[in-house]
Amino acid sequence: MPKKLQRKLPVPKQTAAPVPAVAGGGGSEGSTALFSRKRVTPRVLAEFTSQLAVLLNAGIPVMKSLRILEGQLTPGPMKRIAASLVEDVEGGTSLSEAMSKHDLVFDALYTNMVRAGEAGGVQEEILNRLSGFLEQSETIKARVRGALAYPVAILCVAIAVLMLVFAFVIPKFKSVFESMGKGDLHWTTKIVMNLGDHMKVWWWSYMLGVVLVVALHRLLMVRVDGYRSLMHRLALRMPLFGTLVHKSLVARFARTFGTLIQSGVPHIEALDILQASTKNVHMRGAVHEVQSSIREGAGFAVPMGESGMFDDIVVNMVDVGEQTGELDRMLAKIADRYETEVDRTVETTFKAIEPILLVVMAVVVGFIVFALFMPLLTMMQTIGRRG
Repeated sequence: MPKKLQRKLPVPKQTAAPVPAVAGGGGSEGSTALFSRKRVTPRVLAEFTSQLAVLLNAGIPVMKSLRILEGQLTPGPMKRIAASLVEDVEGGTSLSEAMSKHDLVFDALYTNMVRAGEAGGVQEEILNRLSGFLEQSETIKARVRGALAYPVAILCVAIAVLMLVFAFVIPKFKSVFESMGKGDLHWTTKIVMNLGDHMKVWWWSYMLGVVLVVALHRLLMVRVDGYRSLMHRLALRMPLFGTLVHKSLVARFARTFGTLIQSGVPHIEALDILQASTKNVHMRGAVHEVQSSIREGAGFAVPMGESGMFDDIVVNMVDVGEQTGELDRMLAKIADRYETEVDRTVETTFKAIEPILLVVMAVVVGFIVFALFMPLLTMMQTIGRRG
């Protein structure tokens, strides 16, 4: 561990928060936290953290800082949580322990970093890092959501237009075509007519099927390890999106691990927190292998390289950081690099998706238009010959 980190800590082992806290607490506090999580957005949490850091940096005690924040927060879940923190800290509870009671808002990463700040006497510095970490994570999510908005909007409009066509337009044309006799209809027209009849009768089964598939998928993701592993593997190998998912995982690993050890959390405990907060089972397995290697007295580089989750550049940068005692700085550089690549990948991926969606829409709509107007053109040609 770097010398500058050794001065800040060690964190007492008996005070470390149990990693399972990430999953949520029990009792009334657990239900309160669950409600709060639905309403307390990462942006609000980042602002709260930043403001608390500013107040502590100005020399204002924790108790008074929390009271100031409680007073200026608008009514809502975050204000209630701030009031609870004030009450607990006033009663002699440490800030990290008070926060751990709301473990679905302040997760294990958050509370352990605050605990490290309390042990090392650098609480405001830790909160500043936490605030930057939260804001950076939210910025990446916002960019992905923003890039998704246009393709999703196109897809929704396309589905709505097709539903309207099958519900209102095709029945009008059908009454006209029936007088012409089905044998006279073009094969494309027959396909569209039959599809319209089928959808008119069975549309509900498709909607129910989608709901059931989504529900079954969620159930299997929670209950079946093999299915979850398969889905996470597919997410990493999916065309266009797989690269984005992989780079996001590496960026989050580097940013979280680097922030934790920079804050003074020991490596083993930092990897515990990282493993518990990682959703992808393959990245979680890679973190577990690294942790096992560290416990045996070996280094980071070999298990990272063998995991298949980290490329040679990442492995070598981590190796250099470990050798020079600047692992936290190297991890920060890796995070910066991969977050930049995530931004570029988001931009290029969704630029590719937009024209693909437009082409698919054009083909589908063009096929329907051709199928509907082909009999009319045939009829007009027939009338023209007779005339």
